Amino acid sequence: MTGPSDAVFNAWSDYAVDAGQRWVLFLDTLRQRGDTQIRMAAEPRAMVLWFDHEVVMSGRALPRPINFALHRILPPANMPADPAKRPVMVIDPRAGQGAGIGGFKQESEIGDALAAGHPVYFIGFSAEPEPGQTFLDVIEGEIAFMERIVEEHPDAPRPAAIGNCQAGYQVLMAAALRPDLFGPCLIVGSPMSYWQGRRGEAAMRYLGGLLGGSWPTALTGDLGNGTFDGAWLVMNFDLLGPANYLWDKQYEVYAHVDEGAERYLAFERWWGDFVLFNAEEIQYLVDNMFVGDRLARGALTARDGTKVDLRALNSPTVILTSTRDHISPPAQTLGWIPDLYRDVEEIRAAGRVIVYAVEDRTGHLGLFVSARVADREDEEFVLTMDAINDLGPGLYEMVITPAVQDGTPAGIEGGPQWAVAFEPRTVDDVRAFGRNTPDENAAFAAVDRISQINLALYRAFVQPLVRAGVNEASAEALRALHPLRLSYTLFSGLNPWTAIPAALAPSIRAHRRPVAADNPFMEAQESLSRTISASIDAWRVMRDQATEDWFFGLYGSAPMQLWFGEGRTRRRRRHAPA
Repeated sequence: MTGPSDAVFNAWSDYAVDAGQRWVLFLDTLRQRGDTQIRMAAEPRAMVLWFDHEVVMSGRALPRPINFALHRILPPANMPADPAKRPVMVIDPRAGQGAGIGGFKQESEIGDALAAGHPVYFIGFSAEPEPGQTFLDVIEGEIAFMERIVEEHPDAPRPAAIGNCQAGYQVLMAAALRPDLFGPCLIVGSPMSYWQGRRGEAAMRYLGGLLGGSWPTALTGDLGNGTFDGAWLVMNFDLLGPANYLWDKQYEVYAHVDEGAERYLAFERWWGDFVLFNAEEIQYLVDNMFVGDRLARGALTARDGTKVDLRALNSPTVILTSTRDHISPPAQTLGWIPDLYRDVEEIRAAGRVIVYAVEDRTGHLGLFVSARVADREDEEFVLTMDAINDLGPGLYEMVITPAVQDGTPAGIEGGPQWAVAFEPRTVDDVRAFGRNTPDENAAFAAVDRISQINLALYRAFVQPLVRAGVNEASAEALRALHPLRLSYTLFSGLNPWTAIPAALAPSIRAHRRPVAADNPFMEAQESLSRTISASIDAWRVMRDQATEDWFFGLYGSAPMQLWFGEGRTRRRRRHAPA
């Protein structure tokens, strides 16, 4: 007979063997992750693009060279492209990681466009910028790429453009400067109106105030010898969700290493592929798009002095956003609409077609990489973009619901069946996602003014000293010592201790003894993990609330407004929410 103590011992024995095996396999997974990051870093032009492709036009050949290139996606034999169909151009975000996330698997924006028979192009980039490359040079380069696509397909409708995250406002800037080139534009998770938000959400918008403006960006670029390390941007994203960054992501791999390691490594191949920016390039982005929020206010100009006016857009514009996106929430992705138009009558009078679709199942990254989004929103944009092009002027919500099952596949390749409706909406419907009060806008305007002052002081008194003490060797050393880069290299094959799990892993995989899910020690492990994650997330909530209170308490205060507020800087107030 066996007693309770025997059952406990057996449960513990089973758990201990499984936990030990999982620990070795987890360490070996981290080794593979680190080795992949080192290989990607050694190939500056490498991309995680899953599809075969060829370079059609290199940005290095432009009058002002850029590190971007236009690629033609080579369709598989079973998915021939119809040259008469509207070409689709996908642009990846250059927000810290390398290119290819818009097509790093079959279920993606590129995959959906190929499956529908469209000629597909992709704008990717290498890890290192061209000398002297600026943000506006990239906009001009994307216009040149679009001109080339139009030349390649003279008899097809104007190309559709899909811009993910940071690439979204680049698409709209290019389309505003050359509206004759662009067909429907899908803008995915792009913070077009960065100041906007709802109290208790979107804590990242307070970062400029927390740091005293954009001078740390200039300092980081100077310490990099004129180069800004994109790993800092990735760390900002990670710190928005510290529970996932510090615990959940790694724990999920450890707890489910048998089935989760491959997926984890595929994603980390992109997430850890850090890219570089010219210091001037990132400074423009931070000053104008984030701290200054100048795009929607019509305060930006092209290199030739042409005003970048989003009112000049005549392409139907589709905005894909998510209520679970804490990096670019709906208030920021849609906020440019009430920035430009008081009501839907103004949109109609301007002849504009604006459509938005709201996700509620996934966060920021899921908008680009989730198979669920690819199977629904991305696919339906591809299937309906000609119908969108024919909509009458106005503001619409793209509402996607399961279609009535009648035995006829409505999706691409017999995929999920969806019914799409374009429901008329008002600008007040957009404001309902979150809108600053005039006083809240005044606080952000004060940050912008203080940022300009602090940046000028830094450039006058500190920058010369920093630059005098920096060279390329010191910049390379600082990049190598970045915490995110170290999290890869310390567990890579460069660390001789990783040879131990590498040697043990094959035998362990061949003799795995996974424990039952109802093992009491496994249940205790899961409970402990949930407690740790919840504790870190509780700290995040307190941190974000304290940051928000501090931000508005300081920059919204009477002295700050007296010296640095909107009246002082003569900035136009945005429309107040209804």
